[in-house]
Amino acid sequence: MTKQLVERKMMTALMSSPGFSVCSLFECSYFWMIATMALPPPDPEFVLRGTAAPVHTLHFSCRGQEPEFPILFSGSANGLVQIWNLKTHRVDTTLDGHGGKSVYWVETIRGRDELLSQGRDQKICLWDLAEGRSMVTDSISMDSVGFCRCSLLKMAQDRWLIAMPANDPDEVQVLELPSKTSVCTLKPEAGAKLGMPMCLKLWQVHKTHELINSGISDVTIRQDRKILATAGWDYRIRIFGWKKMKPLAVLDFHTATVHCVSFSDHSSPSERLLAAGSKDHRISIWSLYNQT
Repeated sequence: MTKQLVERKMMTALMSSPGFSVCSLFECSYFWMIATMALPPPDPEFVLRGTAAPVHTLHFSCRGQEPEFPILFSGSANGLVQIWNLKTHRVDTTLDGHGGKSVYWVETIRGRDELLSQGRDQKICLWDLAEGRSMVTDSISMDSVGFCRCSLLKMAQDRWLIAMPANDPDEVQVLELPSKTSVCTLKPEAGAKLGMPMCLKLWQVHKTHELINSGISDVTIRQDRKILATAGWDYRIRIFGWKKMKPLAVLDFHTATVHCVSFSDHSSPSERLLAAGSKDHRISIWSLYNQT
């Protein structure tokens, strides 16, 4: 039933009542306005605690097994990668391969059997997680000491491109995996002084949008490409419509900088979640599908 039809039915019922007055009409309009106002932002579905350090990166893996067994990878400033069971809200496995240096990027390849983790120890580790294992089987050395996360793009079966900060502070290197062959080095135009790259994303369509809120730590796009989320230095998570970048919601829960955001890859759209990791040591989990 459309809003207009509901309004007509309400007006007809109201005017036919014995006590109809202009005052009654005003009250009816007021209560209809209140009833149709936008819903307030939701609270987190639940909160994960126990990282014992600021959370710098998050990555979901919810598919690939039957029945689905959703897990969340987190990387923290204490050098640990933790694998969270989203059914129990607890850590199942802790990976320690970066010598206590901050982990600020994680990504799965080949389902959830292999994991890449990037740390401030200037190393990218490849973890074997199949059949309960948790061992580093390979690594890539980096010369950059910044906080710029790598970016991974799948090109074909068992073949990826990985972009990372290069030796020179204003350049980006692209390698092919698993061979580690150099594909290219991206350099600024002659005379340009762009400085050290702070974030990277390998992407096959290109658009540019200007956000009015400065201080964005991370951006993630939901799988259906309808909404995106940003992690803010102002402790907030902002939700936007993808096509026109229309602001949809501001999620206010954390008490320090939000470093990272990630959408889950559940098969069922209604089950998809948003996770946000913060300097306050907490990971908030949100359900936004129905609200937005």
